[in-house]
Amino acid sequence: MKNELRGLRAACAMALACLTLGAGAGAATKPPTMADVVKNSKPSDWHALDPAHTLYLELASGRVVIELAPQFAPNHVANIEALVREGYFDGLAILRVQDNYVVQWGDPDAEDKTKQKPIKTGKRTLKAEFTAPIDAKIPFVRLPDADGYAAQTGFSGDFPSARDPRLGRAWLAHCYGTVGVGRDLDADSGGGTELYAVISQAPRWLERNITAVGRVVQGIELLSSLPRGSSTMGFYDKPEQRVRIARVRLAADVPAAERTNLEVMRTDTPTFAALVESRRNRIDEFYKVPLGHIDVCSVPIPVRATNMP
Repeated sequence: MKNELRGLRAACAMALACLTLGAGAGAATKPPTMADVVKNSKPSDWHALDPAHTLYLELASGRVVIELAPQFAPNHVANIEALVREGYFDGLAILRVQDNYVVQWGDPDAEDKTKQKPIKTGKRTLKAEFTAPIDAKIPFVRLPDADGYAAQTGFSGDFPSARDPRLGRAWLAHCYGTVGVGRDLDADSGGGTELYAVISQAPRWLERNITAVGRVVQGIELLSSLPRGSSTMGFYDKPEQRVRIARVRLAADVPAAERTNLEVMRTDTPTFAALVESRRNRIDEFYKVPLGHIDVCSVPIPVRATNMP
């Protein structure tokens, strides 16, 4: 394990050195900032979102783009996509905005079986998928930094994730923007009809207690800036306070001309390794003490617009 960590740190250092030299002679004595890393990235350092697993949550204020992670919660992701395709979320509402915690949306009448919105092809509840088996087919770029919530943390494709090799389990880290499935006390009482997005400092204690299904890649400000609910746990206590959901669509079902075309920086490249190192040791002029440590939720995964459909 020590050799593995030394190797990762060496890879980060090498990536930084290459980017520093490539930035020009004037930058030879100054490591690159995150902005430098992104600016000097190559087209091959990025990939487009998969429209088959990208959701558009449409509000009056704009579009929230959510990337789903079927590799971590395949049954829930499939169910959410089925619910979206049948129009289940259309006309529902944001019900809860709890300060420094989450924004939650779903059916305001879900608890009343005589009024709840019917489900056509999806399911109301599923067996929990709090974790997934560690699978060699799922990429994992491990951070060398220690973590208090997991034996290992890093990135699986576009997602901050964690692992416990002793148990053979992996899961999505609960970072800012993570999307999870609401449930009651019963672990198997959720299914995807109620979803939430984290709008706070990372609530890592939720990991392995909630089925996480993806993350917001664009538009989180449309959720985090909503008025806070005044009732218990941030629920809106008056119907008129709720924020109506116009519709939710899979990007694959939206005409190409109406899609939000985004690409995400790959996390398995020297460029991303350099980005991690630039955040671990902040060398912007503002910072006087580089701390030499970073946690998985403090590493931003860059996303940018592209004109390519």
